[in-house]
Amino acid sequence: MKPQTARDRVTLSIEDHIATVTLNRPDKYNGLDLETLQALVRTAKALRKNRDVRVVILRGEGKAFCAGLDFATVTRTPLKMLLAFTKFGVRKTNLFQQACWAWRQLPVPVIAELHGYCYGGGLQLALAADFRIASPECELSVMEIKWGLIPDMTGTATLRELLPMDVAKELAMTGRRFDAREALSLHLVTRVAEDPHAEALTLAQALLERSPDAVSASKALFQRTWHQAEDQAFAEESRLQFTLLRGRNQREAMSANLKKRAPVFRARQREY
Repeated sequence: MKPQTARDRVTLSIEDHIATVTLNRPDKYNGLDLETLQALVRTAKALRKNRDVRVVILRGEGKAFCAGLDFATVTRTPLKMLLAFTKFGVRKTNLFQQACWAWRQLPVPVIAELHGYCYGGGLQLALAADFRIASPECELSVMEIKWGLIPDMTGTATLRELLPMDVAKELAMTGRRFDAREALSLHLVTRVAEDPHAEALTLAQALLERSPDAVSASKALFQRTWHQAEDQAFAEESRLQFTLLRGRNQREAMSANLKKRAPVFRARQREY
């Protein structure tokens, strides 16, 4: 078998405006080593520049979405691990954090397909997506406590969006495993589906029917205003709306609705 290179660890395909990003270490249950983290950042950076991409599907090859950080491999090179923890210049994130947060920063919706295991860093990666669709047998865990650690790959920001503090503490302090149905009841996943890929494609197609500028602006709107005071949130609403009203895709949406025809949208005009 041909040995896997760093660039093989995350694969990217783009078809009909949908980018499919696949974690590709199935023999390791897609465990995150430094090369995989770097590949995730690199892939997200490339997608951010591509305005023809309107939706991203994030998935794992093989029997799991992601079993978390591959500690055995990462700790084998302590100097590289230390550098990965370091924040350079004005960056707010280190490599471990950026591998997750890069997907939140994309100006398009990201759908995570979850199956098998979704542990630790894998769960934090999934939580950075906009939507999570899990198979019924999927098992999830905030597992860092098993290793004497805390969730430090942006989980502090994403868990608080979805959970009351006491629930987040309980999951982080015990590291207990729970299934997709409980994850749904906790609002950690968006849907549970027998075929997460088919469900993800259905959602992606629904998003493609809408203006890519309005979809992008919606993502920006909620992420920026969720914890803002009302006056700041209302100001951001008005600013984004004014920008959309000047765009060709908004005019196309209006025209298509008035003429009762399917809209034909162009590439997203800008980042919001």
